[in-house]
Amino acid sequence: MIGILLTTVLSFLLFLTLSIIVYVKNTMRRKKIMKTTIGILIFGIILMFFVVYAFMPTITVPNMLILNIIVAVLFIPLVYGGAKVPVQYQTMHRSLSGVIVLGVAIAVIGVFIYSILALQDSYDSISKTEEEEARPLNEDNTPIAVAPESARNKVQKAMSVVPNTQFYDLGKLQAQQVDGEIVYVAPVEFSSFWRYLRGKETEGYFTIPATNINAQPEFIESKMRYTNSSFFHHNIQRVVYGKHPGHIQSGDAQIEVDDEGKPWYVQTIYKPLLFSNRPDMDEIKVAIVDPVSGAIETYDAAKAPEFVEGAVSSELASMENEYFGKYVNGWLNSIFGKKDVKIPNEAGTESSVTPIFNEDGEMFYFTDMASPKENIDSALGYTLVHARTGALTYYNGQQNQGIMDSKGANQIVNKQYPEKNWTGTMPVLYNVDGHPTWVVNVLDPNGLFKQYAYIKANDSDFAVFGDTAKQTLNAYRLQIAQDPSGVEGSQGVDLTEKSGTVNRVLVTSTDSRQSVQFLLEGETTIYTVTTSKAPHAIFLQEGDRIEIQARIRDNGTATVEEMQIEGIN
Repeated sequence: MIGILLTTVLSFLLFLTLSIIVYVKNTMRRKKIMKTTIGILIFGIILMFFVVYAFMPTITVPNMLILNIIVAVLFIPLVYGGAKVPVQYQTMHRSLSGVIVLGVAIAVIGVFIYSILALQDSYDSISKTEEEEARPLNEDNTPIAVAPESARNKVQKAMSVVPNTQFYDLGKLQAQQVDGEIVYVAPVEFSSFWRYLRGKETEGYFTIPATNINAQPEFIESKMRYTNSSFFHHNIQRVVYGKHPGHIQSGDAQIEVDDEGKPWYVQTIYKPLLFSNRPDMDEIKVAIVDPVSGAIETYDAAKAPEFVEGAVSSELASMENEYFGKYVNGWLNSIFGKKDVKIPNEAGTESSVTPIFNEDGEMFYFTDMASPKENIDSALGYTLVHARTGALTYYNGQQNQGIMDSKGANQIVNKQYPEKNWTGTMPVLYNVDGHPTWVVNVLDPNGLFKQYAYIKANDSDFAVFGDTAKQTLNAYRLQIAQDPSGVEGSQGVDLTEKSGTVNRVLVTSTDSRQSVQFLLEGETTIYTVTTSKAPHAIFLQEGDRIEIQARIRDNGTATVEEMQIEGIN
């Protein structure tokens, strides 16, 4: 409430200044002017209080300028009319009120120009690094998530377990880690104003595992009075605004659950750059609201309690990607030259970004970047924005050059099952044994999960579909190992020295190269070697004794880096 009162009072500064000038210049009508001004001021403050209460404008220089102009335009004529003050038309520079109005107009123009120039400052405030390539995918520590559309569909079907279910709708799904498991959490929200008046508090929230396609949602009873869908002073956004009227709120508050199962509403806020509404990425904070009492605690985003995965909202991460891609060389360059400009794709599941988790359980927002030139469907690289610190890492190594973008990956899936209308969603680029690989969820028209698709990012014809993430990954790795054009991608797997007797041999030839696949006695691992690495491998026969250095994977395949054949080498 203090924030609303403060904003309301600040919006009358120009009105009061002009009213004082009217009072000073009209000595014969001062009593009438004062009485009229006080009456209009009281009426105006009451009216603006409700306007501010409804729209919650942030206390920033641009916003206060606009509010002051609106208030002055609406109420100053009433002072003149109510006190019957004659209007004297003078040249603007000879009138004190005219000088003030001219100064306000210049301030508006100045703020507009500064807002454009501040784009570079916002870009500079981003904590950013560049790397060649991401660490290889580990299927045990880097979980592949089910698309939120599919999870939401399941939760919607379970809404009947909620008491007084007719009062509620399902709120925003939030990915987070609870007790070491990646889950989606979604609050139950009021469906309308009248439901809020009748229900007064919501019943709880749902959780559903985010990496198990067969998982079912679980409803957790936990009464919540302060929610996104509550009205008046029980609304989360209004609670945060009351304490932080000078901070801009990024997106809707999302629910996160602590280790005891208690839900909290988490709202990302940031302090804008001076004289503008542009974000200062060094000033990201998070406000955590108790949905029972409405108590609020504020932290620097990076220092939020450990249970908070998304201290930086997906909306702010998306804005960060936009600033990083467009304003690398300033505002003018983003319009005319466009040197080094990159445009974020919009295939993400939340505000054009997709939450993913690494092997340490940390959440990032993934986005691939495309060229601003039209009809170019290749990715320039991709970004990962840390969901607690806002730090951005851009991956643009040679490995990622010339690969298809997320839209292209989705289109490959869409063309695979045209008769069923299955579509691709939630494309995420992973490093699979040195190969950039799109992992895509395949959904039916009802949003139900059907398959995973693993698509080689630099070869649109190389796609593997399967029912589970691990099964599809193993099949994809096996095909890569058997593909003569792909056996060199083995980064991230340590070299192992082995020796043995060859049991079976298969030679595969293409226009560009030859590869040899073989089995060793007593093993089922499929070894693959190209003749470019071991020219004498083409003469390999059953019964040959060999010594090799190979990268052996857990899926039963291996690529050979060096080979010695007894009797030949």
